Amino acid sequence: MNDDFVWPEGFDLDIEFGYLNPTVVAPRRHNPRVVLNTDGTSVLRTVREELGNCESFLFSVAFVTPRAIALLKQELVDCQEKGTRGAIVTSDYLAFNSPAAFEELLNLRQLDVDVRIHPALAFHPKGYVFGRADSVTAMMGSSNLTENALVKNHEWNLKVSAASASDLGHQLTDLVDRQIEESEPITAEWISRYAESYMPPAPRPRRDVVPGVPEIPVEPMQIVPNAMQETALAAIAGVRAAGHDKAIVISATGTGKTILSALDVRAVDPVRLLFVVHREQILDKTITEYKKVLGGSDREYGKLTGSVKQGDRRYVFATVQTLSQPDVLHSFKSDAFDYVIIDEAHRAASATHRRVIEHFRPEFMLGMTATPERTDGFNVFELFDFNVPYEIRLNHALEEEMLTPFHYYGVADLTYDDGGTTTEDADLRVLTSPERVDHLVHALEIYGHAGIAPRGLIFCSRKDEARALAAALNERTLRGRPLRAVALTGEDSITERERRVVQLERGELDYILTVDVFNEGVDIPCVNQIVMLRQTQSAIVFVQQLGRGLRKATDKSHLVVIDFIGNYANNFLIPIALFGDESLNKESLRRSLIAAEESGVLPGLSSVRFDRVAQERVLRSITETRLDSMQNIKKSIDVLRNRLGRMPALSDFMRFESADPVLLATKDRHYPALLERLYKSYDAGLSETERKALELLSHEVLTARRLHEQALVRILLQRGSVNTSEIEADFARCGIESTTRQVRSAMDTLTLAQHAEVDVKRYGSGLATLLGDRAELRADVRTAYRAGGAFAGAVDDLLDTARELVVSRYLPGRPFTPGRQYSRKETTRLLTMPRKWTSTLYGYKADRESMTCPIFVTLHKADDVTASTAYEDTLLDRHTMLWYTKSRRRLDSPVEAAIIAGKFDLHVFVKKDDAEGSDFYYLGQATPSDAEQAKMPGSKGQPLDVVRMLLRFEEPIESALFDYFHPEITA
Repeated sequence: MNDDFVWPEGFDLDIEFGYLNPTVVAPRRHNPRVVLNTDGTSVLRTVREELGNCESFLFSVAFVTPRAIALLKQELVDCQEKGTRGAIVTSDYLAFNSPAAFEELLNLRQLDVDVRIHPALAFHPKGYVFGRADSVTAMMGSSNLTENALVKNHEWNLKVSAASASDLGHQLTDLVDRQIEESEPITAEWISRYAESYMPPAPRPRRDVVPGVPEIPVEPMQIVPNAMQETALAAIAGVRAAGHDKAIVISATGTGKTILSALDVRAVDPVRLLFVVHREQILDKTITEYKKVLGGSDREYGKLTGSVKQGDRRYVFATVQTLSQPDVLHSFKSDAFDYVIIDEAHRAASATHRRVIEHFRPEFMLGMTATPERTDGFNVFELFDFNVPYEIRLNHALEEEMLTPFHYYGVADLTYDDGGTTTEDADLRVLTSPERVDHLVHALEIYGHAGIAPRGLIFCSRKDEARALAAALNERTLRGRPLRAVALTGEDSITERERRVVQLERGELDYILTVDVFNEGVDIPCVNQIVMLRQTQSAIVFVQQLGRGLRKATDKSHLVVIDFIGNYANNFLIPIALFGDESLNKESLRRSLIAAEESGVLPGLSSVRFDRVAQERVLRSITETRLDSMQNIKKSIDVLRNRLGRMPALSDFMRFESADPVLLATKDRHYPALLERLYKSYDAGLSETERKALELLSHEVLTARRLHEQALVRILLQRGSVNTSEIEADFARCGIESTTRQVRSAMDTLTLAQHAEVDVKRYGSGLATLLGDRAELRADVRTAYRAGGAFAGAVDDLLDTARELVVSRYLPGRPFTPGRQYSRKETTRLLTMPRKWTSTLYGYKADRESMTCPIFVTLHKADDVTASTAYEDTLLDRHTMLWYTKSRRRLDSPVEAAIIAGKFDLHVFVKKDDAEGSDFYYLGQATPSDAEQAKMPGSKGQPLDVVRMLLRFEEPIESALFDYFHPEITA
């Protein structure tokens, strides 16, 4: 959204509204706020933000889709809780709105939304009106209530705000009243009549079809690889061309691994193929998929199971349980098959899989899995010689639109009258109480897709819980229909499980309640709801369970995921799983949550929404959890070590989007020291001089959050010594913007000039010495680097990683990136202040050399904070903060007077409370206004002078970040 345009003082905007074409007439009086919105994502953000602040609303839209309603469902729930009155008026114009869309609208009645149908034959408005006590806001333009219009399309919308008593305010209020009067409530009977004669509109022609040019027909059953498969096939072929005979492909559930393997088999055209699975139930479908790709007669395809022995066929599809039996396995020569495929290859650690893999010697063996990581430490990658030609994880698969979009709702589990809720060790009577069943059914009614019959999987924490809840649900109704549910556990036979799955697919069951039975190895494309009714024990299992509903299917527009979040210590795993964030970095997890709130959607038009209580529970878990424990760090290193077949470098963690390299490099003296600490047999091979140098590089250069330090180190390693003008010229050639102060600041990092005594004691003499305006690299450091070996490799790895971190995380040409976190020491560096000021930089500190003043604010003070420092700093809105200076300051105090006069560049940093750690979120630059003298109580209750003022931000704070700083909800 671009900057607000404001009419000149004394003017108003008057609009005459007709049914189709509003006419703009002369502006006069009042001073409305006008915003032109052209970005799809900001349409959704605007609607969500207005719903969060209004007291009433009207959507007048021609077209509505269920997925658009899903994107706004949590806001509508919040509106009901705070008593907001709302209405949606639409029509049956062009038969765009499906009966399912009208069912979803009708279901909003439960949220006290008045949904209505307009009788106009050509009803085509696209308007959103939001009312407050003293103002009214309208957004009108091109955006219907569809997911593409809210998120994806290039849209033009004009947003206008005006006082309720103004002419424009009256016109908008009259327009809303007229829409309500002229329309009729949507009813179930009306929807039923509409559905009887409904014919969906013809699909729009593809953009790549040229009018008048006939399309080239595709032969029936001719399977053509999609873009992902073409890339993967080329990569697999490249592995073979390089002389390797094994590889493993990592592909998210639902992305077409089976078809991909069949396409590769078609390209190789082996004499004989062996396809190994771990469950007989998926053999028939696999054979069907292969026949689509390979063709051929039925006689070429054979099964090898407990009951069928067709091992002499050209293409043999076998269960590992049968094939691994000694008499069966040894009936095949080791070279009987020239192509072997191991499905669900992460299971290859089992004795049965190992016997099969070790027995056969094909020309090529391909493993396939969605989740290669294992909790038992077994290295799946080693079985396939560490060859991973292709990998597509969940988030990337969604971005490529290979999966069904999902809408995730994090819903607080029931809070009981005594204030308690579900915990890891909750009693069965609590988990299955009537109140909790009511809570579950209510959530299914509100968040579930009302226009489509549910085909749901409910994952429970315990077997007895699953059985008891299934029985309880069978006594309830959902939107007037009796619920049909069944519990399945590992104690049920395979035959029973298959029978129940068929019932679910046929619509004879609504929900299957289970405990980990359907984590993997089952394909039920019709599943349109996933309900998590247990704590998240593992991010891997979470993704596996989510994946059960992500396969595309006819008449399935999206997947609904309802996650009931209790007071679980493991709640921090939810964002790790949802966003694929394995950084072990709390800032990164919080940023993922905030970014999802801000943008509104994930790749592929999926969304993640939490109610306020659930969000606080997740954030609290992140704060209270030691993500960077040595156990977690070692686990992350082991994952990459298994993947690569060697100890990973820092840059590998960037490449594979794994643990934060800064965390790894600063957890100990440096990354090699961390490896020595975790792996007793590991020897970094570094001298003490090299260790000291690497320690400074790790803690001061890698953490610099700008390019200057790593570039200067590179220059010094090459030339030995340089002066400031040479450095500036080299920076310019590298495309690094710099000032003389920034150059000197970067030199200070290496020479430790202007640093605190604690840094000098820690690093010794630094990496370089300063003679006048010339920096000279220490001779022993340069000699050690030029000798090559472990030290040179570690330095190059660190510098490469430092550059990649800055380029990928921080905005160029600006000292700070809004929304990112910074420590006080990093702030002094980036503002070119003396680093030794860090220990005294509390509250704010004005630097008259740089004419900058960083301001640090902790919004929620600890109970033991003295009264004289417990300032009532408050974020008033996304543009404004109420800020107090230090006590015993007056309007004419030298520093404060200079701040008020605008002589300093003010940079504002905020954190919610001290539990978040020592880093602060950067909100942006601000301008002071409305300064006034005030009083605050001292430690003994005596009044102390303080200056109070407003800080107005040059750019509005991200709405989700602003929401994050709101007072905590305790529940």
